Amino acid sequence: MFYEDKIWIGNAGDRKISILPKMANRHGLIAGATGTGKTTSLKVLAESFSDAGVPVFLADIKGDLSGLCAPGEDNDDMRDRIRKFALDEAGFSYTDYPTVFWDIYCKDGIPLRTTVSEMGPILLAKLMNLNDTQADILTCLFKMADDEDLLLVDIKDLKSMLQYASDNASEISKSYGNVTKQSVAAIIRGVVALEASGGDKFFTEPAFNIDDFIRKDRDGRGVINVLDGSMLASDPKLYTAFLLYLLSELFESLPEIGDPDRPKMIFFFDEAHLLFDDISKALRQKIEQIVKLIRSKGVGIYFCTQNPRDIPDEVLAQLGNKIQHALHAYTPSEERAVKTAADSFRTNPEFDTKTAIMELGVGEALISVLDEEGIPTIVERCKVLPPQSYMGPVSEREKEKSYIDSSLYKKYKDAIETDSAYEFLERLKSQQEEKEEAEKKAAAEAKEAAKAEKEAEKEKERERKAAEREEAARKRKVKSAAGSIASSAAGTVGREVGKSIGGKVGGSFGKTLGGNILAQLGRSIMGTFFK
Repeated sequence: MFYEDKIWIGNAGDRKISILPKMANRHGLIAGATGTGKTTSLKVLAESFSDAGVPVFLADIKGDLSGLCAPGEDNDDMRDRIRKFALDEAGFSYTDYPTVFWDIYCKDGIPLRTTVSEMGPILLAKLMNLNDTQADILTCLFKMADDEDLLLVDIKDLKSMLQYASDNASEISKSYGNVTKQSVAAIIRGVVALEASGGDKFFTEPAFNIDDFIRKDRDGRGVINVLDGSMLASDPKLYTAFLLYLLSELFESLPEIGDPDRPKMIFFFDEAHLLFDDISKALRQKIEQIVKLIRSKGVGIYFCTQNPRDIPDEVLAQLGNKIQHALHAYTPSEERAVKTAADSFRTNPEFDTKTAIMELGVGEALISVLDEEGIPTIVERCKVLPPQSYMGPVSEREKEKSYIDSSLYKKYKDAIETDSAYEFLERLKSQQEEKEEAEKKAAAEAKEAAKAEKEAEKEKERERKAAEREEAARKRKVKSAAGSIASSAAGTVGREVGKSIGGKVGGSFGKTLGGNILAQLGRSIMGTFFK
């Protein structure tokens, strides 16, 4: 509850324990075992920040935070708690809060989308569980896309870029380092898995504008942005990458403002252990860097988890405001966890912190906040205030009506196809195919032309040879005719000469014999001439 310009969390006896708004951007922790009241503490803080005019973002992992959009219900338990805290005197009333529901799977809230380029290669590599070599290649391909002014908007763009890299690996390696087809194939498999887990809906346009998270309603209350995390929690890599992406967007877009009178925005990371499970050293360092630096942008981060040990020491050291609900110790490991949690507080001489952690009831917590000088106060054993909104989830119908009536739903409900890397590379592929087809057609036509020319030359050769054969035949025919005439003439002349000579020598017999001999001789001689 926002009371006397403070974030009132609960009471230690008669004393109010509150977070100073100007210290709220120095982050915080809500820890405790399941069922000890962490969700109630989270709701009380979220409502208080909203009343203070501070926008809030939180992930609803268990589905029980949707009640923020509806006023609380009166009952005996609530009346008893209102009486014990004297909340009537402080102006307590049941009320709903300006709540916007978001969902990256586009099912139970306003579609929350971003683009591949905006997510960046580092977080994408984590999402796809790439090794260092594959992550480096992905970074190179992002650089190449920037150099070529190619927009990486959705999964299709990324797959097209990777396929292009695989097809042109040797050429790309000359400018961007060694890009192997085997590594690209491994990245493609990761992209396919990402697509199957809902990435095809998350990576597209319109990409959300971070300014739409930093809004107030007409009464000046900060809008509470609730991300549906029921499905998201089953994919810790996507959950981690998305939350880090949001923080990165805030860090890059918000101006440096130091320590403002109240935060620009508050983030609650429920199930915070998901952020740090199976995380690379580079990504852990990135989280630590963001946590350290984003406070100067006026953004406070509150981690919600079962045990403080879920948070790395480097991050835990940055969390100034702490709410510790009960922990149980049934094993030596759990005993050490309780001791670790106790050691993170400034000792209160009135009780043993370790013992108190194990004795806390539901709705009780050990609380330490930062004072005016930014120094943690001694730990106090407190009763946490009840929330003013509805305890538990609202119906799906109420939730749906809440976000469908929002102007942001109309802005983001429909995905938009843009002319990006996929379309460009498809055109390039089409142009290359057309060029190759034209070259094949030209080559085929040239081959046919060469074949036709060769056939024409062969036909001319055949015609020439046929003409030569005809000419030779004609000459033989002429020669044969001439020989026949000459032979006949020679035979006639020889017969007459033979008759004359033979008649003088042998009379009638000699005449006949001489004619025949000289006729034959004449024909033989002429035949020799016309061969």
